[in-house]
Amino acid sequence: MTRLNVWLLAGMGLPAAFAATCAAAQNYPTKAIRMIVPFPPGGPNDILGRVMAQKLTEQLGQQVVVDNRGGAGGIIGAELAARAVPDGYTVLFGGTAPLAINPGLHKSLPYDPLKDFAAISLVGTAPSMLVAHPAVAIRTVKDLIDLAKAKPGQLNFASAGIGTPPHLAGELFKSMAGVDMVHVPYKGGGPALTDLLAGQVGLYFSGISSALPFVKEGRLRGIAVTSAKRTAVVPDMPTIAESGLAGYEVGNWYAILAPAATTPAVVTRLNTEINKALAVAEIRKRFLDLAADPVGGTPGELAVYMRSEIAKWAKVIKLAGIKPE
Repeated sequence: MTRLNVWLLAGMGLPAAFAATCAAAQNYPTKAIRMIVPFPPGGPNDILGRVMAQKLTEQLGQQVVVDNRGGAGGIIGAELAARAVPDGYTVLFGGTAPLAINPGLHKSLPYDPLKDFAAISLVGTAPSMLVAHPAVAIRTVKDLIDLAKAKPGQLNFASAGIGTPPHLAGELFKSMAGVDMVHVPYKGGGPALTDLLAGQVGLYFSGISSALPFVKEGRLRGIAVTSAKRTAVVPDMPTIAESGLAGYEVGNWYAILAPAATTPAVVTRLNTEINKALAVAEIRKRFLDLAADPVGGTPGELAVYMRSEIAKWAKVIKLAGIKPE
């Protein structure tokens, strides 16, 4: 057989292969989809992931099953998702730690957030709230900066552990405000909040849902939220950015991604369904009840956002000299 004949035969097969691919995408999904959540059950990643899984199940007509694979700050679950067959039947409900913080925190990762995943959609953001024990004589961000500059190294802030979002929120605040505060790491957000309530530490960049009840009771003082714009969760509370630290922005974010070689048709279908779900009033209310702002968007927007987040946290981690535990 001549080379020309081979090329002609191959060319004749292309339309059929293309048609088969298109048909498969149109029929997708034909079986259950596994949504890997790289954290244990019960946390915000898990709860929001289940909210989305339930709604997507209704819309797609196939079960979206949450598979919790916690451990190593999200590394175990993220690697599992990255190595999955890219057929659209495994997705990752990832976010800040595994996709933005870990690349700057660890010298080597078993996955690359940008190369090993196909971005599908940002789902939501959950800003933190800077809270203080009432014994700390501050009511605004300006008060805090002034006090920290007057008493360098005397104020402290709690975190859920080294390299966690609350820790990095504090380090970013320190670098942008030019202040010296002492980081006090705990083994989780619960112990950090407990010691803050007891006055053992003065400040904490807390999840809003955890801190808000104590702020309402007067046991803690809410200073500002960490989002770029005010959040619908607590619309009357100012942001750190508008309170004197322009450009400051920190928040946990949640996104859905697939293995890198997943076909564009499947990515588009999932993106459409995710955005459709996030437009439903009931889902938006569920997010706000969980102290998260529903977002949505395109795969391209998520990819750009991830790049900026990775660069931002790598800079903060390097500047603060943070090493993983």
